[in-house]
Amino acid sequence: MTIGKPFNQLAKKDYIYYIDNHKKYTDFNTLGLYRSICENKKLELNDRIEIRDYANIIFGKTFHFYQLKDPKTYFDLTTLGEELTVADEKQIWENIRETQQNIIKEKKIKHRNFGDYSKHNCGYDDCPYNGLMVKQNSWLKETHIHFETDKNEYAAKDKSERIKKERKNKRSIIKDALED
Repeated sequence: MTIGKPFNQLAKKDYIYYIDNHKKYTDFNTLGLYRSICENKKLELNDRIEIRDYANIIFGKTFHFYQLKDPKTYFDLTTLGEELTVADEKQIWENIRETQQNIIKEKKIKHRNFGDYSKHNCGYDDCPYNGLMVKQNSWLKETHIHFETDKNEYAAKDKSERIKKERKNKRSIIKDALED
């Protein structure tokens, strides 16, 4: 069976029904469900929060992974109905980054191409590459996951070249000193 209409056009009772019977529907998409909770204009704030909490009971593990896959949606859903200061927002984003790093470590994931991070999004509406799936280190890649603890491969290469030059200079300095 298929749902047949977008999630963001559903009423509260329909959300509950589809969440309870999600295995019966071939076009059920949990990410679409969570995104629609924020987008649905028919729902009151209390209804959105109630639907989010109910969905988290069933799809809690999936929702937790959205911190890595789609952090913007995760942020929007976790802060539904809250009045946030700039400091609160920064702290929540910092917590999301720490959790992303932990998820990558726990699951031993070698690459960082997930959800929003795997698509080209330069910010221009008329860009022909918008939404295009791109490889991890492609020149089309605008955003990527990075953490403070990551090693800077360019700095390591520069350091290596600098040490190599110093070694060569030492030899020439010693050689010049011996010749004099």
